[in-house]
Amino acid sequence: MAVSLLDIPPDPQFAVKAGRVLDLYERVRNHDYLKEDEYVISADEKTSIQARHRIHITYPAIPGSAMKVEHEYERCGALDYIAGIDVHRGKVFGRCEQSTGIAPFDRLVNQVMSQSPYREARRVFWIVDNGSSHRGQKAVDRLKDRHKNLVLVHGPVHASWLNQIEIYFSIIQRKVVTPNDFPSLKELEQRIMNFQQYYEQIAKPFEWKITREDLNKLLKKINRNNFSQLQGTA
Repeated sequence: MAVSLLDIPPDPQFAVKAGRVLDLYERVRNHDYLKEDEYVISADEKTSIQARHRIHITYPAIPGSAMKVEHEYERCGALDYIAGIDVHRGKVFGRCEQSTGIAPFDRLVNQVMSQSPYREARRVFWIVDNGSSHRGQKAVDRLKDRHKNLVLVHGPVHASWLNQIEIYFSIIQRKVVTPNDFPSLKELEQRIMNFQQYYEQIAKPFEWKITREDLNKLLKKINRNNFSQLQGTA
């Protein structure tokens, strides 16, 4: 018999891990509401953002004419943007690094946790994926040792759509990187950080609408589909 893997969550603990994340978005942890001095940060890395210098000038859009971008370019290197967003306050934190890894990610964590209100908070939950810079129990212990009020929360494997920072990264891609015409990495970094500063002035929390109840309905539907496939192929 054959069952489509597309219908099966790849992480055997998908429901448990996803439920924890969705609960935190609703300010709930272990069936209790978070206190006012507890915060939720969604964090990740946007890797290998290339600076491409177009060999001819880019012409902006004007009434009746679309933007004109030369398709040939020179590569000017790439950088990584590591960022986190306070999902209930809309506050964004970010930094550009030459590479990803434990040290760059920890610099972002220190950047956030060294300032108010996170420094004095009861607990600060950091929602992350399973990337190498913050993977597993070692990352939990490492960050907890440095910041006693930090709680690292891993989402399911291959479920980046659950991490709200990815929404912000999509904004960066559309509003900052596209159409990607930067003569140097320095200018690319400056554009990213200037946009981050601007975004903080207008940002509001994302209207996240997926709840644990929605998740349960989805998983029941997947289970029904898988059961039907099993019956049909037995």
